[in-house]
This record gives sequence, C-alpha cells and structure tokens, in this order.
Amino acid sequence: MSSKSPQPHACRAHVGPPPAIEPTLLDEAPLVIQLEREVEEEFREPMRLRLEEKIRQVDDSISGAAPRCDECGDPMKSKGRKNSSFLSRFGKINLRPRTYRCKRCKIRVRPLVNKLGVELGCVSGSLARLLALLGVVVPYELAACLAYLMFGVKVNAMTVWRAVQRLGEACEQYVEAQTRFHTDPNTQVPEPDSAPEAVVLGIDGCMLGMQVRENRRHRQSADEVLPELPPVEDGHFREVKTGVLLLPSQRTEPSPGRRSVIRRVLVTCLGNADMIFDRLWSKIQELGWLGTKTVVVIVGDGAEWIWNRATMFARRCEILDFWHAIECAWKFARLRFGEESKAATKWVSRLAEDLRAGKVESVIKRLRAIKTRSPEEQEKLEDLIRYYDTNASRMRYDEYIRLGYGIGSGAVESSHKQVVHARLRQAGMRWSEDGARRLLALRVLLLNDNWSMLDRLMMKPIAA
Repeated sequence: MSSKSPQPHACRAHVGPPPAIEPTLLDEAPLVIQLEREVEEEFREPMRLRLEEKIRQVDDSISGAAPRCDECGDPMKSKGRKNSSFLSRFGKINLRPRTYRCKRCKIRVRPLVNKLGVELGCVSGSLARLLALLGVVVPYELAACLAYLMFGVKVNAMTVWRAVQRLGEACEQYVEAQTRFHTDPNTQVPEPDSAPEAVVLGIDGCMLGMQVRENRRHRQSADEVLPELPPVEDGHFREVKTGVLLLPSQRTEPSPGRRSVIRRVLVTCLGNADMIFDRLWSKIQELGWLGTKTVVVIVGDGAEWIWNRATMFARRCEILDFWHAIECAWKFARLRFGEESKAATKWVSRLAEDLRAGKVESVIKRLRAIKTRSPEEQEKLEDLIRYYDTNASRMRYDEYIRLGYGIGSGAVESSHKQVVHARLRQAGMRWSEDGARRLLALRVLLLNDNWSMLDRLMMKPIAA
C-alpha cells in the first residue's frame, strides 16, 4: 500500500506581495462626452455667424445722418468702412464699421463699435468677463489652460492678464467714484426705510509682497531663461486693508462652538487708513445699513488707526478683539511659566474666563499685584497692563455677547485668506501696485456675489 508524502507549504509570512498591475484607461471617452463635444463643435460656427448677422442688423439700424462732434457740435465726415474683427465667445467676429472724423477737432468715432461696446482686435464681450473670472481665481497661466478646457477658446496668459487689468481698472474706478460720491459732504443721502439696529464692522490689514523692479521683464526669445528675482525686502511690502460688514442677525451657530455668517460684505484697498474707512462709509451707505439709530460695532485689534477713525460713526460700539487680548496674555505667560507649561495654560484659561465674564477691572487689579522676577518679565507685564487699561472700555465682553455683537475678528481674519492669501500670496508672487489694486477689486466683486456688475462697466485702456 503506497502513501503520498505531504507537499511542503510556504509560510504566509514568507510569501511576497503579488506584482503590481499597471492601471489602464478607457479606449475612448464615454459616449455622452463625445456627443456633447460634437454638438458644441456643430453649433459653434452657426452661433458665430448668427452673431455676425445680428451685428449687421444693428449696423443697419444706426446708419443714417452723420453724427455730430462731441467737442464742437459740427457734423462729422464719413471716412468709409474698413474690415475689422474682435474675439467673442463664439470665435472671431468680422465686421466693417463706418468711421467718421471731425475735420476741426481731428476726432474719429465708430458708432457701431461704440454701440456694441467692443474693442477691435481684442477679446470683448462675455469672453473677456469669463477670462477675467478665471484670472481672478487662479494664476494667469492656469487660467489660459482652463479657458480652453471649459470654453474651447485658445488664449495665452497675457490675454487673460489684459482682461483682468482692464476690467479691474474699470471696477476700481467705479468704486473710487462711488466713494467720492458718498463721502462728499454735499451729497444728500435719504434716510433708509429699514436700517438695521446694529451693523458689525471688522477691520484689519495684512502684508503683500511687491515687485522689486521698475519695469516688466520680457524674454527676447522663447528659449531664454530669465534670471531669478532678488528677494523681497522689508521695504517692498504693502499693507492690504480689509473691512467686513455684517448684521448680527445674520450670524448663526450651526453647531456648538462653531459659528458662521450667512452674509457678509467685503471692502478692501491697497492704501492708507483713511481710504479703507472712506470705502467702508460708502459701502454702508450704499447698502442702506446706516440710519440715525443704527449702532456701528467696530471690532479691532487695538491699533490706534482704527479707533481714531471710528469716530466718523456717531453711534458706535468699539470692541477689542477677544483673541488679540488673550494673545497678549500668552506672551507674558510663556515668559513667566515657560513655553509649553501647564501652568501657563491654566493661568491664561482663568484670565480668559474672567474677561469673557466682563471682569476686566478685576483682571487688571490682579495683574498689578504680580511680583515679577526679571526686568524682561516686568516689561511684558507692564505692556499687558497698559494694553488692558487702555482698552478696558472696549472689553465688556459679557455685554457684547448678550447683545449678539460677537467679540472676535474671525470674519475679517478669514476674509484676508479669501481676498488676499488664496490668490495674491502664493509662492513667489509679487505684484505691481496697479496689478494688485485691480485684482483685489475684482476678487472683492466676486466674493460679494456681484460679478454681474462687470457687464455694465466698459473695459478701461491700460499701459502694457
């Protein structure tokens, strides 16, 4: 009788992993994607031709008597038609606008071009607004790639840059004009029908790296590699000041300890303190949020430039940001108890609890009784006492919480990240003053959900 000998089995621990399998792609895109692209290509040319047809109808409707010169009032002489074009959402649009010229004033006009609101030889219409939208959200090179992926339009980064600059300049000029209107003492603003009882205003600044060269660099050839820029030094930073307007009734608490704002309105500028407060005044007037009984609640970090200008609001409540107040306490606690000590955490926690309860006077009294152990510690303690003593009237946190005003500047801190950091403070970015100012104007327009306003602004000429 024969018996089979048992076969040896490898230990599981000694068995290696199976070989990796190379991933594969579909042979082609799903059918629905192919059909979508076919339809898009099929109707792109008919849409372009239909747009040209509509433009010819507009041209026929305005043909007639020669226009008069805006300067002298004389009839202008026709100089004939010339083949021209501009780039639209549907492609290149060809047209033959008639040109008129004033012999006396040497002024030329093209009524059709003015009527359409386009620029010959340039990106115009909704395409310019779409390119600017992409350039406001992502860097210009990436925006040009997205333009092709999303709209099927091939443009370069410089085309996106020009759209942002020209529309940004138009937006900035409009905001400046609005500010001049509302800050003019001769402007009569009617009392709003339903002004809120209180408006919360948060304001702060953050730094932005600026260019260290006077002129824009240009490659002489496509192969040329430009040398690295010198580092940004202290003198090449500018402060972007941002303000946030919101109503206490529009602040919610979706879960315990987590707060959010249903609606907020942003204002920003690359300028001085007077400019940001002028713009805040203009915006609050434009919104109809400032009545004779409205209390303007100003939340700040204790900077004198904020409190000095808050007096422009007759009825106001000034609040020192709670977290700035606590951070000042941490500076002393780390020095006295050590960087990561539990004693420092316990000391600051008790102080924060007392401040939140509105006991600022007792906190200051307790701080004055502390016996320091070194000159450095004494200096930090005196700074903390002076800071609390100066802002004691702005630290009635229990009352502010009861009224629903809030005690923190989280709204404006997060706005810095959305307005400035997310787009203008990416790695290696530096900005000219004009470029930063225009891009900031468009980002605020987008974040305020008012992008459609660009449809009613004409693009402004800029220096290349």
